Amino acid sequence: MDKGVYRIIDANLNRVMEGIRVSEDIIRFSSNNERLTAKLKTLRHEIFDAIKELRKEHLEELVSSRDINDVGIKSSESEKKRDNLIDLFLANTQRGKESLRVLEEVLKLFDQQLSEKFKKLRFKLYEIEKTAVKGLEDIRDC
Repeated sequence: MDKGVYRIIDANLNRVMEGIRVSEDIIRFSSNNERLTAKLKTLRHEIFDAIKELRKEHLEELVSSRDINDVGIKSSESEKKRDNLIDLFLANTQRGKESLRVLEEVLKLFDQQLSEKFKKLRFKLYEIEKTAVKGLEDIRDC
């Protein structure tokens, strides 16, 4: 398999876990919503568990493909500023959704069932985001 494929998987797995973790912490510490915090934490663990077998089989390729000299690493102006916690939350759930979509597509090269699992995980994040935004309206002006 091409080194670039492993690099895509590694980068997007890290990105989705980071995005969901930021979102989880916003819900956990700003809205104190135990149910949504648990849903985000569970989703994070489901993603990790779903990729665990692939990581076990291809750990060396995934880690050795990691390269911090990324031509796309520079942040855009819109990524450098957030207006409030809702904006921050939405930016990070978007990051998670996009990464799940990339993983869904690239994993078709390895395993169709695993790809479908990532599609389902992406839709779970859509639903969590929809529910969470309603609760975050209370903290809009933070």
